[in-house]
Amino acid sequence: MEKNRFKKVQQVLIIILFANLLVAALKITIGSIIKSASMTADGFHSLSDGSSNIVGLIGIHFASKPEDEEHPYGHNKYETLAGLFISVMLFFAGGKVILSAIERFKEPIIPEITLESLFLLVLTLIVNIVVSVTEYRKGKELNSQILISDSMHTKSDIFVSLGVLVTLVGIKLGLPPIIDPIVSLVVATFIIHTSYEILKENSNVLLDGVAIDSDEIRDVVMSFEEVKDAHKIRSRSSINHLNIDLHIVVNSKLDVEKSHRLVHDIEDAIKAKFNKNSQVIAHVEPYKDESHNNEMR
Repeated sequence: MEKNRFKKVQQVLIIILFANLLVAALKITIGSIIKSASMTADGFHSLSDGSSNIVGLIGIHFASKPEDEEHPYGHNKYETLAGLFISVMLFFAGGKVILSAIERFKEPIIPEITLESLFLLVLTLIVNIVVSVTEYRKGKELNSQILISDSMHTKSDIFVSLGVLVTLVGIKLGLPPIIDPIVSLVVATFIIHTSYEILKENSNVLLDGVAIDSDEIRDVVMSFEEVKDAHKIRSRSSINHLNIDLHIVVNSKLDVEKSHRLVHDIEDAIKAKFNKNSQVIAHVEPYKDESHNNEMR
């Protein structure tokens, strides 16, 4: 089942890759023709989207490998590493756009704007919207961190392209050409901000940040009448590869067989609530009295 998920993620990334390459080629070509720094910068940003798709494909390839002796928990975090790599790529892309904008401040160039170029820009904007929304929905559907991260990358293109469009229309209406490198700096701001968001999201997984609110897990566990209390609840990793461990307190007279069955029922309930691939470890403790129970919390 997990292998099938990785295959679906790969298919989505391949489709998005071709869409991003087409958009990038159009923007760079148009930007070069009309001599627009902001549109050319936007084109290279879209090209970095294509590069991130390739990184994602490589990450998914390694993440799909099964468990082995050296990786008993599997290779799932390769998907997270790919997301971090995308963040680094975006950061450098933002730096490149800033340097280009600085050069245009020194030597401003008036873009040669045509109705055809504006039409193509609107067309690529529509493609970006479709790509971003589709990829994000698929990321949520497949619980794929790399698709969600990549959709955040593509989403920034939408705002960037809108800025470029406003700039070109503004120059067409008579605004000074210096607005072009100014918008390039805005482009860079979006790129770097997106880089930070992706970095934060994926770092939380690698650094074992909380994946699920403990109260949500406790509500599921306490729905079993045999459970007197639940504490030391921890969760980590991504939602698709969720790891949860907790302590449950039960009647001291509950025999081993019933305790064993209860733990399995709790595991099934947690998996049904959050994700069927969740790994749950429950430590059983005997319930004595209320004061003892409060000390354990």
